[in-house]
Amino acid sequence: MDFEAYFRGELEAVRNEGRYRVFTEIERHRGRFPQATRYVGGETTDVTVWCSNDYLGMGQHPVVIDAMHRVLDECGAGAGGTRNISGTNHHHVLLERELADLHGKDAALLFTSGYVSNWAGLGTLCARIPGCVVFSDALNHASMIEGIRYSRAPYKIWSHNDVEDLDRKLGDFGPDVPKLVAFESVYSMDGDIAPIAEILDVCEKHGAMSYIDEVHAVGLYGPRGGGVAEREGLMDRITVIEGTLGKAFGVMGGYIAASADLVDFVRTFASGFIFSTALPPAVAAGACASIRHLKTSERERELQRDRVATVRRRLDGLGIPHLPNPSHIIPVMVGDAKKCKMISDWLMDNHGIYVQPINYPTVPRGTERLRITPSPVHTDGDIDRLIEALSDIWSQCELARGAIAA
Repeated sequence: MDFEAYFRGELEAVRNEGRYRVFTEIERHRGRFPQATRYVGGETTDVTVWCSNDYLGMGQHPVVIDAMHRVLDECGAGAGGTRNISGTNHHHVLLERELADLHGKDAALLFTSGYVSNWAGLGTLCARIPGCVVFSDALNHASMIEGIRYSRAPYKIWSHNDVEDLDRKLGDFGPDVPKLVAFESVYSMDGDIAPIAEILDVCEKHGAMSYIDEVHAVGLYGPRGGGVAEREGLMDRITVIEGTLGKAFGVMGGYIAASADLVDFVRTFASGFIFSTALPPAVAAGACASIRHLKTSERERELQRDRVATVRRRLDGLGIPHLPNPSHIIPVMVGDAKKCKMISDWLMDNHGIYVQPINYPTVPRGTERLRITPSPVHTDGDIDRLIEALSDIWSQCELARGAIAA
């Protein structure tokens, strides 16, 4: 087999479909974000980033940077390897305590990313609980799907956010069958929010464990940033809460929070934890500082809500279609892979506006979009430039205008 020819052919097919992914080379600057520097062919230009998951700008917050500087000087660059061999750094312990407190759980366990925490957490629980059957929301993240597949446990997919469908599927299995229901709070591409209380009612009715991914909610929702479940007073009813340190908390890493025995069980049996190099202590310290700050500061969340509402209102005023949802994510709908990529390139080349096109397999074909995430650090001028540029390209491309029904 001519392997290189095969690789080229597969890549060309993706290019022809209009969904070949180009990774824009940018450099963030502390104190200037969302302004950044773009590198192209040895030259640089200024851009405004509108698609970052650093939702609150905490990646450049002084309390985070100062904590990381201090611990970098104290502990050095790396953790020295896995916690299993090299030991658990004191800052890992402090961060896990902070996370357990954030979610009202007995314990928490750190991983190198939110992807790994889902893969290892779900993969370990579903594989090692004898006879466990998994019930996965149809729009769950790839990391959750991979964890469930890795476990080789039997699974059922229930219709997205459809509590009645979940109830029916759980009802097909008797009370003696161990069950785990996996779902998200905020779904990152459509920006919709799960009916958590109703899902938990069904889980409790059937004696099922509940596993919620709050990756796109922690830091952003709830009086202390504990997520949608905290906002709705439901954290004590959830078996496992999974989250990330790499989005609203502005650093990197993932975690689960649960009972002490469950966390110890995953710590003991999860290969994704046992064999992965631990987070650098300075990263753990930065995350810890971010969480502590957002537990008491509402300012960042208030500013973000204002920016999101302003962008939505301006888009509505021009009839630029975006999915209505109750979250901070604004999906501007294009519906064609080639047009979506062209619009993204045009915004960058002509206005220095960086909004990455979202296409298959991240979203279904025909639902391609620009995923806009306003943050507290976007100014009125930034919003003006974004809205004017979108209106211009919408007219040039003769794209349909008008609201999208909820």
